[in-house]
Amino acid sequence: MAQHLYTYGVIEQDDLELEVDGVDGADRIYTVDYRTLSAVVSDIDTTDPDRTDQNVQAHNAVLQEVLQYDGGRSVVPMSFGMAFKNARTLKGVMRGARRALRSGLQDIDGTVELGVKVIGPEEHPVPEEVQVSIADRLSAVSIGETDNDLFSDRLVLNKSYLVEREQRAAFDEAIDAIEEAHGETLRVQYTGPWAPYNFVDIHIGAGQQSER
Repeated sequence: MAQHLYTYGVIEQDDLELEVDGVDGADRIYTVDYRTLSAVVSDIDTTDPDRTDQNVQAHNAVLQEVLQYDGGRSVVPMSFGMAFKNARTLKGVMRGARRALRSGLQDIDGTVELGVKVIGPEEHPVPEEVQVSIADRLSAVSIGETDNDLFSDRLVLNKSYLVEREQRAAFDEAIDAIEEAHGETLRVQYTGPWAPYNFVDIHIGAGQQSER
């Protein structure tokens, strides 16, 4: 029987169980509470799970279920591989990180992360005014964005955006407008919603996983 806990993220205290497969095939996703916080967890046989494609996909699938649960939940996502010896150890870590977790939840309350990549043609560069127009249109319907990661000459835009749930329809409309205006020359890759990895900076490392 699994004795350890794999942790996906932290939410405002809530008692939820999700019908989605977790890391290492876990068939029960539930919560462990510490004061006003709840960690979303599943049972696991190891504290060092293999980083397989299947496990990474399961980790992300659980977080997406949390985002959509009962009208939507804000979640501070944990990086892949956060497994703890037992609930006592996990609660000790949550105690130590409580202030940062509370602040992180406040910063992302009512939001999701959306990814946008705009790819230009090989034949000629995209005019700067078009690039600026696209960026401005998306910035207007978001409350945060990452730096533009243009790792290829063909990339016009490559960002993650923090978007309020109430503005999700407006963001979708902005994407539609960009595709309608530039669909013949540009290709838009639009992904999400994701847990806001790029907009919280909370590090819970192995060094904090001590008994308390």
